[in-house]
Amino acid sequence: MKANPLTEPPPDTEFQESPDDDLRTRVDKLETESKEVHRRTERRIILAELKVEAMRAGMIDLDGLTFLDLTKVHLEEDGDVAGGTELIGQLKHSKPWLFAPPSSSSVARVPLSKPVRQKLATEMTNEEYRTARANIIKRSTL
Repeated sequence: MKANPLTEPPPDTEFQESPDDDLRTRVDKLETESKEVHRRTERRIILAELKVEAMRAGMIDLDGLTFLDLTKVHLEEDGDVAGGTELIGQLKHSKPWLFAPPSSSSVARVPLSKPVRQKLATEMTNEEYRTARANIIKRSTL
């Protein structure tokens, strides 16, 4: 049978580590893990920001970001990615097939946002009023 570490007590050893040594190793281990988690989190933030920049630049397939050398990019104190826009620009220049071709057509402007306002009964003609009233009555009986 295998020894079950949950039910059987650990065997007594002649050499016991001091509590301070055990705490130091645990603290060192936790600091190392914390640095690794921080490094991975920073890398994810950088990749997310680069994806946004790539989409703005018109990248067709975001798998093209694997061509980037991420050692040139770092996070600034305010959370922005330093050098991200330049890196995407260089990628667009060196590998233009990853990006959509520029359009020669004019860009349609988004209409101004105006709240939808229903016409008041006092502003309607007699025919508009009769139609609107009939629609309201029809909806209320359904």
